[in-house]
Amino acid sequence: MKQPTVEELLASARVVSVPMSVRFRELTHREALILQGPAGWGEFSPFPEYDDDESATWLRAAVEAAWHGFPTPVRSRVPVNATVPAVQASGVEPVLARFGAVSAVKIKVAERGQSLFDDVARVAEVRRLLPEANLRIDANGGWSTAEALTALESLAPYSLEYAEQPVMDTADLRAVRLEVQRRGLPVLIAADESVRKAEDPLRVAREDAADLIVVKVAPLGGVRRALDIVAQAGLPAVVSSALDTSVGIRAGVALAASLPELPYACGLATLSLMDGDVSPEPLLPDGGWLPVRPLTVTEELLDRHEAPRDRANWWLERLKRVSGKL
Repeated sequence: MKQPTVEELLASARVVSVPMSVRFRELTHREALILQGPAGWGEFSPFPEYDDDESATWLRAAVEAAWHGFPTPVRSRVPVNATVPAVQASGVEPVLARFGAVSAVKIKVAERGQSLFDDVARVAEVRRLLPEANLRIDANGGWSTAEALTALESLAPYSLEYAEQPVMDTADLRAVRLEVQRRGLPVLIAADESVRKAEDPLRVAREDAADLIVVKVAPLGGVRRALDIVAQAGLPAVVSSALDTSVGIRAGVALAASLPELPYACGLATLSLMDGDVSPEPLLPDGGWLPVRPLTVTEELLDRHEAPRDRANWWLERLKRVSGKL
């Protein structure tokens, strides 16, 4: 595919800072650089701590969306889960209320400064409020192997669907998975960081380190590359967001809509955690589903959420540097 020049990228680049309704990943605002190309809109929003090499895959995904478009979908809508950040149990209900009716919930655990007691209380409150929902937890690799096994034992009574990245290292992930099976704990092990942040995203599949994989469009370099990774891995896939605006969510929907099979609800409803968007018709869940549809972005909303000048300049300089790595 032909790549745009840096001048073409800069010509349409707009930097936004969208307020979060709930602190997530220690963020109170989500910054993103929005691009417009001949095929539509693309989002370049690697987190600030990511280096230029890691950020290059995010730019490839933005270029794919804006300059090349998406594959033909095989479904017209995709199921989505609610996401509960690492709030106290008393804060769970108002978070869930932002998502409306859903059949699945992902719950953040292993937050720095919190304890397993906090995690169990949070999961228990979600189960109390939604007794029939499919629950999955996400530790973002925050536990040691021993801590992960202790936590999964403690959380087993709440009927977890799967545990996402309980430990960071792939070898440890395999060890946790095998021990979970040995103990007969009814929870699957999912790999996220071991796929999207790994030099070899297929290692988890080769080493039987996970029962399923979580895939995100931007960190993997676009919808088409993500589809190829899922096909090669041969494991069930859950499509998730990277805390995107509707532009990035639209790419996630395109991936989920193009997968041959979609056995799990997707983590693509995270716009519900934001107090704003760049689209007048934001991709928010309706009855636990997101539609596959075109996306409109307006100058009015780009202006409303325009980032401060110093932050905009920081992102534009980042774009210039990273464009040389395409």
